[in-house]
Parts: sequence; C-alpha cells; structure tokens
Amino acid sequence: MLLPNPNTTARLRPDHPPVLLVIVDTEEEFAWDQPFNRGSVGTTSISGQPHIHERVYDRLGIVPTYMVDWPVATTPQSIATLHALMKAGQCEIGTHLHPWVSPPYEETVSPFNSYAGNLPRQLEYDKLRLLTSAITDAFQRSPVAFKAGRYGVGPNTAEIIASLGYQIDASVVPYTAFTIDGGPDFSAFDEHPYWFTAGGGDLLELPVTAGFCGWLRNSGPAIYPITQQSWAKTVKLGGILARTRGLERIRLSPEGATAGDMMRLTQALMRTGCQVYSLTYHSPSLVPGHTPYVRSAADLAQFVESIRSYCTWFQQELGGVFLSLSQVRAAMAKQVG
Repeated sequence: MLLPNPNTTARLRPDHPPVLLVIVDTEEEFAWDQPFNRGSVGTTSISGQPHIHERVYDRLGIVPTYMVDWPVATTPQSIATLHALMKAGQCEIGTHLHPWVSPPYEETVSPFNSYAGNLPRQLEYDKLRLLTSAITDAFQRSPVAFKAGRYGVGPNTAEIIASLGYQIDASVVPYTAFTIDGGPDFSAFDEHPYWFTAGGGDLLELPVTAGFCGWLRNSGPAIYPITQQSWAKTVKLGGILARTRGLERIRLSPEGATAGDMMRLTQALMRTGCQVYSLTYHSPSLVPGHTPYVRSAADLAQFVESIRSYCTWFQQELGGVFLSLSQVRAAMAKQVG
C-alpha cells in the first residue's frame, strides 16, 4: 500500500493559484454490471475523445492526461487518435493497469484479482512491465504517471512502479474503502498530494479529489463509514444526510456529480488549504452507451457541459490554472528542501 507521510506533504508555493488536473481512465468498453471478461477489449470510444478537446479543453488551455491500458495501447486506431493529440501538445499519456485484460494471463479472472495489488509480486510486475513497454512503443515516449485500475494498489505497487521509472501515482481515493471485494482501504487518506519514497526514488502521489460537504463535513471521515453499514443502507441514512445537506461525500467527477456539486466540493476543500484538484472520468463516457453515466446523446451533451461549466468556473471565479501532471510535479519539486 502507498502510505502517506505527514512530514512529506507536497505543496505549491503559498501564493500559487489553485490548480486543476484532468485525468482520464483510458480503457476498453465493458459492461460495468457484468463479471470481468478478458474478451471485452473494444476501444471504439477512443475516437470520441477529440470531441471534448474541441468543445472544452483546447478553448481553456487544458492538457489532460490519458491513463492508457493494454487494449488501448495495442489498438492501432486508438493509438493514432491519442498520438495525434499528444504530438500537438494537447495531452499527456500515462498508464492504467486493468490486470484482467493485460498479459501475462496467468491469474483466474475474479473481483479479487481485478485489483492488481492482490496479485503475486512477480505477476503484478510482469503485467506492468509489458504494459509500460507497449505504451512506450506506441507513443515513442516512456510514461511517468501511473493509475491503478480499480485503484488497486497493493503492498508491492510502490516499489514496482518506481523500478519501472514512474514518478507520479494517482491511485489513492481519499476517505474510501474498496474492501468489500478485496480492494484497498484508503479511509485514512485525505485529499492533499504527498511525496513518498520507493525504490530509492521520490514519487508524487496525486490523490483523486474526493471529500465531504455539509455542516457535518468535519466529522465526515467518522460518519461516512457508518452510512455504508447494512443497517444504515436499509434506512437510507446516507441519502437522508445528503438531502438535508448534513453530509455529502462527493468525488470531483462528472460521473455522478453535477457541476454544482463539484463547485461546492472545491469550495469546501479550499477552506482546508487544498491547492490541487483532480477531475477524473472514464474515456468510454464520451460515447453514449458504454457507461451508466452516458446512455444517450442528451446525456453526453450534459456530461460535456458539466465539465465545461465547472472548468470555466474554476478559471474565472477562483482564478485557478490548469496544469498537466508533469507540470504540477515540476512545480512541487521546486518547493522541496
């Protein structure tokens, strides 16, 4: 597990404007409500990614990072689409490991094994080594940013990514546990980036931006786990708290949050001194029919508008700036020492 160290919080200079990152889990299409399947490797939705560049990112100067997995990194048309964006300076390319569709295929496909950190150390290493090589060959550039599929880091992940030359991890989801089917527990993690040492090198953790809003937000880390217990779900305690604005857990993503939700979360986290915000979503959501969040053309239009509205607000109302992952790491490295 990647463990935080309160003595190594990563900071920008005190007068730096707030920073927004955009991180896209760039992956194959598969049915989210069905068992994991090695045969689900279609990547037709990658062709839909330039749409949001035309509508939002290029107009605002946003350079997202596409965290690419094996099916994307080995499909010529998907490579061509993303390579063109990268060559034009419109994106960066990172790595996203979905172990069930990434060779070598030695493990049984199961929910537990869908978290790469649960695999034997050598198998986790071999999968990421092959994926890193495939991405390097496809894009003629070695990736330096990693995000575990399903956020599935484990006891060997930090050392493995360091050994393969990665400098940034973006796998931590604050205040969240994935333990119901064997995943990691990030309940003790907060929203602030931090440095950690692995394999003799210093890596930067850029957590997914998630947190609490409402008048109970300061007690959120203690109260939220209670709302996830079976009795609390039966009486819909979490929904009651959210509707009354007592406590809401929000992730900075158009998948499940409105632009207004994301604005309220950002304002709440700014009061805690948060400097860096990561907006995340899955690449298949930019084509209708592939994720629960975008089923129709109308859903897609609303999805894109939510991103546009939030990013515009972040820039115009907060005076925020947009950086790529490599840019924010360079800025934070200047503050070390």
